Formats: sequence, structure tokens, C-alpha cells
Amino acid sequence: MPPSAPVATPRVVLDAAGHAPPSPRVRDALLAALDEGWGDPRRLHAEGRRARALLDGARESLAAGLGARTEEIALAPSHTQALHAAVLTVARGRRRVGADVVVPAVERAAVLHAADAAGTRRTVPVDRLGRVDADAFAAAAGAPGVALAALQVANGEVGTRQPVDAAASAARAAGVPLLVDAGAAAGHVALPDGWDLLTADAGDWGAPAPLGVLAVRAGVRRAPVGPSDEDAPLTGGFPGGVVVPVALAAAVALEERLAARDADDAARRALVARLRARVAAEVPDVEVVGDPQDRLPHVLTFSCLYVDGEALVGRLDAAGFAVGSGSACSSSTLEPSHVLTAMGVLTHGNVRLALPPGTATADVERFADVLPGLVREVRGSLGASHL
Repeated sequence: MPPSAPVATPRVVLDAAGHAPPSPRVRDALLAALDEGWGDPRRLHAEGRRARALLDGARESLAAGLGARTEEIALAPSHTQALHAAVLTVARGRRRVGADVVVPAVERAAVLHAADAAGTRRTVPVDRLGRVDADAFAAAAGAPGVALAALQVANGEVGTRQPVDAAASAARAAGVPLLVDAGAAAGHVALPDGWDLLTADAGDWGAPAPLGVLAVRAGVRRAPVGPSDEDAPLTGGFPGGVVVPVALAAAVALEERLAARDADDAARRALVARLRARVAAEVPDVEVVGDPQDRLPHVLTFSCLYVDGEALVGRLDAAGFAVGSGSACSSSTLEPSHVLTAMGVLTHGNVRLALPPGTATADVERFADVLPGLVREVRGSLGASHL
């Protein structure tokens, strides 16, 4: 008898940060919008008006899901562009006040780079859990010359939630607008309402293509950076327009995620707690980082001493597991994470998980089963198995 064909290793996606797999309903919405909303929403003909109606509906739905008004919402080609626009336009609009931007050390790289481009970055330290020092943040925001303060809802790399309410109170008292980055958090946890500007990444809640969201409260002083856009009333100042089908699919994805958020939270929080316990107990010389309780429900990061992160990610991929490594906002470089460095924790052999909704318990247990052996293999290949 001929030998039986090898059984393919089942794939398990545990890296849904910014690129969550779209659900069947979201895919259906995208395909339907491609049929109905392919027109240019700036045109006055019937096809353009139909696309404009779909775009307006998407903006209204996204605004409701993010706790904003429809007129406050602008759609950007990416989350990074939304962040850059928020920082640079406010810094330019408030340049008479000063050019300083207050940021925690663990903010997304796009915010740090934009702060450097805008003027002077005032970096606030964090503790070993990745949480910003609220008193230090308040002192920095209240200093003279501050144009803007920024704080994420939660760190997308280690999951730790930030003291946004306290930061909002301090910024308000200082008369400084607060940019709240809801990347990694929107669609997964309830969002605070004390923001002046809010950004979000639609990929985090299952949109099928890049789309950034920028919400700006009335009264926030901003000034455009770069050439003016004649379509600014429709595009929110982002040149190039909006891909209507993507916007509609993103709105459907957010509605779907919010409807199931509580159930998803409980299920994935339990899975992450199980993984935190097993990784810490079964992998020698490992550090599981981030707040074990006050965190996003789906994010887990750990680092392994004497391990090359790229090699471990490759072996996990060969075993059927898609995971991340390095900085969550620049993981393709596989450089040491600026987040972990700022926290003062182990940066070697880093693995980052972001569990998509519906992750099976059996898949999580299988990951925990194979991880210790793969870590031993990588250490052995580096001559560190005896350490």
C-alpha cells in the first residue's frame, strides 16, 4: 500500500494585533460594498451619491462605537497616519503656547516619532508593569510650553492599562489637549471619554484592510501640516480620499465586536491567565510581563533568556503557531522592544500574543505544551542548553 500523505499542521493565529482575521459577516459586508459603494463619494452622480451614503453610514456607526459624534470622525489610510496627524496638527495649531509634547516611554513608535518631529518630546517613565507614573505625567503636562499630551488606553505590547482618567483630569487642569490612543483597546475594552483627540486602528477589531480613525472634539486648536486638501470636509484632511468598502466593513466589524465584547473578554481573559501561569511555571528563565490583572483581555508577552526571538518565532511558525515578537509597532525589524526596555524587563527571546475572538482552549493548551521544547531547541542551537 502507498504511504499515507502527511497530515498538515493546523494553523493557529495568535497574532491578531492590528490584523485580526475578518469574520464571515465582515467579508460579506466588504463584498456587498464593493458592488454598491465602488463609486467616488465626491461625485454628484447616482453612483457617487450611493457611495457617499454608505460612507456617511460607516462614519456614523464608527462614531457611535467609539463614543464620538459623527462630525468628529475622520478616516485615515492607516492608524499611523491618524496618530501623526493628531500630534503634528495640534502642535502646529498651538505653537504659540510651545512645542513640547508629553508622552510616556511606552507609547507607540508613531507617537514618539511625531513628537520628535513636532518639537521637543517630554518622556514620562513607566514602572515594571508598563504603567505610566500618573504624578509624573501630571507634572509634565502642567509645565510651561506644552502643546499636547498623549496617552494610550492600554499598551498593545504587554496589555497593561493606563490611568487615562487621571491623565485627562491633569491635562484639563493644565489647559492641554489630551490625545488618547485606543489602538489595541478599541473593540476589546470600554473606552474612556476624557479625551480631546482619539485614534484607533480598525484592524484591531477585524477590519479587512488598513484604516485609521481620528476623532477630534470641538474646540481643539489645530492647523494643517503640508498642502491643503480641497476635499478636507469629506476626508478629514487626509489626502487621497477614503476606500468606502473598507470603511463600511470596518463599521460592521466594530458593531460585531462590541456586541460580543463581554463574552469575548471573559473567554480570552481566562485563556491569557492560563497561558501566563503555564509559561511562567514550565519555561525556565522566562519573564512574563505586564499587569496580570488590570490589562487587555487578549494580550500576553513573555521573554526568554538565552533565546533568539527570531529563531523562536520561526520554530513556533513551523509548529503551526503565528505569533509576534519585538516591538508591536515595528515588529518587522525584530529590534529590542522600546516598550520592554522602558519597563526595565528582559528583552531577549520575546514572544507577543494577541488572541483573536474565538481562540480555542485546545489551541492554547497545545501552544503551552510545545513551547518549552522549542525554547530548549533554540537554546541548544545557541549552545546555551546547559545554562
